[in-house]
Amino acid sequence: ASTMKNVLIIGHTPHHIVQRLKDSNIGVQKLADLASPLDWLKEHGSSVDYVMTNGNEGLPETYMLLLPNLKVISCNGVGYDAINVERAISQNVIVTHTPNVVNAETSTTAILLMLACYRNFRSCENHARSGAWKLKKHELTRTADGRKVGILGMGRIGRAIAKKLLAFDATISYHSRHKKEDLSYRYFDDLLEMAHHVECLICIVPGGDRTKHLVNDEVLNALGPEGVLINVGRGSVVDEEALVSSLQEKRLGWAGLDVFANEPSIPGALTVLDNVVLVPHVGTATVETRASMTSLTVENILAYHKDKTVLTAVPECVDLVCKPTL
Repeated sequence: ASTMKNVLIIGHTPHHIVQRLKDSNIGVQKLADLASPLDWLKEHGSSVDYVMTNGNEGLPETYMLLLPNLKVISCNGVGYDAINVERAISQNVIVTHTPNVVNAETSTTAILLMLACYRNFRSCENHARSGAWKLKKHELTRTADGRKVGILGMGRIGRAIAKKLLAFDATISYHSRHKKEDLSYRYFDDLLEMAHHVECLICIVPGGDRTKHLVNDEVLNALGPEGVLINVGRGSVVDEEALVSSLQEKRLGWAGLDVFANEPSIPGALTVLDNVVLVPHVGTATVETRASMTSLTVENILAYHKDKTVLTAVPECVDLVCKPTL
């Protein structure tokens, strides 16, 4: 009989998922149940084979160092910048995430924010609710149709956004590290040049040092007083201070934001502005999509537990994964 394998769970996990792990003879320890996680890890860290976490909490490096027998970090979320992947690889640990199952929901969130900005949804709704309509009609808003839209990051979600934008007769261009040969959309190798060219910029790049403050004051000024910025990627991609002042001074027209620099804190200067639509990082937050994500998170662990393979390793870890034997 094989010795019992154990998983450390970080963050909320539904009961039925915990049960699936237990049914596969995997012991479960929830971080939330530990009075002092570090003390527990110092004593029991060597018994942990798997970590199940999420994109926001990740796995602190102090914890990783106390897990000498760790095999897999399974992250519930497509973004994994809260996990030090290089450190994981150096410990021969595979990191997995939940791509593809988030494409539809996150792209819908981007469109939702774009429509809410152009059609000034918050103000219209308030006008109807407050009774102001009895006194006067709501002022005219702007069309969301036929816009020139630039997508920053043309990965899986970027492609899903582009596909949905076609229904609004958008002219699409994109900036990413490399031109995608299978796409006919216009490619810009310079973000600033694209910002000058488009009316709406949608950010869907991952977080991390490489993308920090890609959208800076220059880019915001290039979008201009009629321009719209949508961010459904990571808060770190946009220079938040520059964004606040560009919106205050009307150098940028509108912003629709699902992500922020220091979540769950949103600068008070943003919350009081009328030309901003704010949602609390809910890009994937539907019952249906979260269920698919959670399921994939546990399936990655169960696949490794069964035959040392995983379903969706992060790109950096693909070489660590055993190929299934046929």
